[in-house]
Amino acid sequence: MTQHALPHQLDAAAERYVRTVLALGRHDADYVDAYYGPTEWKAAVDTAALPVSAIRSEGEALLAGLQAIIPPPSDTAAVRRHTFLLRQTASLIARCRMLEGWVPSFDEESLALYDAVAPTHEPDHFEALLRDIDRAMPGTGSVQERYHTFLADFIIPRDRLDAVFHAAINEGRTRSARHLRLPENESFTVEYVTDKSWSGYNWYRGTNTSVIQMNVDFPITIDRAIDLACHEGYPGHHVYNSLLEQELVRKRGWWEFSVYPLYSPQSLIAEGTANFGIEMAFPGKERLTFEQTILFPLAGLDPAKAEVYAFVHGLVQRLAYAGNEAARGYINGTMTREAAAHWLAMYAMMSPDRAWQRTKFFDAYRSYVINYNLGQDLVRGYIESHGGTMDNPRRRWEVFADLLSLPYLPSELLAR
Repeated sequence: MTQHALPHQLDAAAERYVRTVLALGRHDADYVDAYYGPTEWKAAVDTAALPVSAIRSEGEALLAGLQAIIPPPSDTAAVRRHTFLLRQTASLIARCRMLEGWVPSFDEESLALYDAVAPTHEPDHFEALLRDIDRAMPGTGSVQERYHTFLADFIIPRDRLDAVFHAAINEGRTRSARHLRLPENESFTVEYVTDKSWSGYNWYRGTNTSVIQMNVDFPITIDRAIDLACHEGYPGHHVYNSLLEQELVRKRGWWEFSVYPLYSPQSLIAEGTANFGIEMAFPGKERLTFEQTILFPLAGLDPAKAEVYAFVHGLVQRLAYAGNEAARGYINGTMTREAAAHWLAMYAMMSPDRAWQRTKFFDAYRSYVINYNLGQDLVRGYIESHGGTMDNPRRRWEVFADLLSLPYLPSELLAR
């Protein structure tokens, strides 16, 4: 293969990949999360209207063609690009198989779609964590009942929500801009929605713009302001998509990044960096300080209670993998919906209504849940193993920036 043939082959494979992803999106409404590539590619796909079987065959042919390409190891950019296209295409084929009737187990599905399998935790793991929370929650009744009574003092009033959320977003942007080269024209709009199975969503529109939606079906506690502002905005999804567009699509012409298939390995990187981005923007006690001095007063909450809330919130965060077990049991058929909701109420400390809503998320997104907690842990481990420890913030942001603006795969983070 000549030096000039490789880029042409990868560009051709990239266009074929984008068209195949768009074709599958016609059959799977959630599959194409964002697209800002050439309009003629989308028009051609819509005109062809291929069935899923033909799309799978096209994906298999694309995969075979990619496997025949062998980039020289010295061309690290080409190797990274090629590896990304290989794994994303394999994931697309798996999604086609699911639409054709394949019913994988939870772990089979997550490996096929997201290039990773989450660890399994037994009830005694969560019961030990609940005992720690129990000791921190005075009063009578179950630890779950006392926790929800405790939360009542930390709910953002609906008429103050927009001010609190925008304050958190603006601070996240300021902090992110100190370390990341954000596009000059980047922007977003915020919408408040109801009747969704998720709490927040970033819809990337291309040209560095996003629509961030916050679900207000249930009361929103003060911690969610920074969580959602960073996860959906800065330095989370909005920044991730903007930097991929800026660095890979516009500068390098890697058009495969103009489409984002939701059920793919890319999502573990996206969700993992978005969740870890909260710690990046507000490391250590900086989060508590900002919440106590800015967000609590904006929300009309008592700043004197901020420290105890942060402590309890930190304990509850350790239950993050409980949601995986509910999803695993529900998808594998070892839990009914009622049993999964009960598990979430018991071990994830969700209210009964919120737990029931979460089972609807399982219906729609299935094993996608691993991308949040496992993704965050893999991103943290990768960054710290590459020198990005808390005592080296400059290196920490350098590695984080690479994850946001270069093609990475979950298996690469696992192999750190």
